[in-house]
Amino acid sequence: MSKAKLLQPDLILGDTILGLSQEILDHYHIKGLVLDVDETLVPLKKTHVSEELKQSIQHIRQKTPIWLVSNNLSESRIGRIANSLELPYLLGAVKPSRRKLRKAIRAMELPIPQVAMVGDRLFTDVLAGNRMGMFTILVEPMVDPAIAARSYPIHNFEVWLSQKLGVSLMSSQNRFIKRHKKRKK
Repeated sequence: MSKAKLLQPDLILGDTILGLSQEILDHYHIKGLVLDVDETLVPLKKTHVSEELKQSIQHIRQKTPIWLVSNNLSESRIGRIANSLELPYLLGAVKPSRRKLRKAIRAMELPIPQVAMVGDRLFTDVLAGNRMGMFTILVEPMVDPAIAARSYPIHNFEVWLSQKLGVSLMSSQNRFIKRHKKRKK
């Protein structure tokens, strides 16, 4: 598999994880989710989850099993986030390593292609999911508004390097929305 293919998400949401719906998961035949935590669910260093995220996860969880898999080593922080969402979690994943992803998928008892890896980073979340053979979803990072004004050099470098390797980072969410609206008419 080429470097560009390893970094190419199957779906670029063009929104934060709050834009991910059961309708989208059904469209892509996704039966399980592995979610990154830092900047995918909450801004870096935050330990509280928004009510909007709780409701969104609760709605999706009714039909779709969800695991949190984080590179973060902080048991207290990730545990608090996972407990507030009532989700199982794994720490210290060292993504793009696949070891902890395998463990979460085995616990869900689903075929790998039916499980989506959802995250905000190309070189950890998307790369790990693609190496595993999962469906990969790139979301916009959840950032603290107080920090949002500053740039994110690692994220910017990942985007620049990915584009140099031929990865397309145009949002695929708009195509899904347009197709879905046509069907409803």
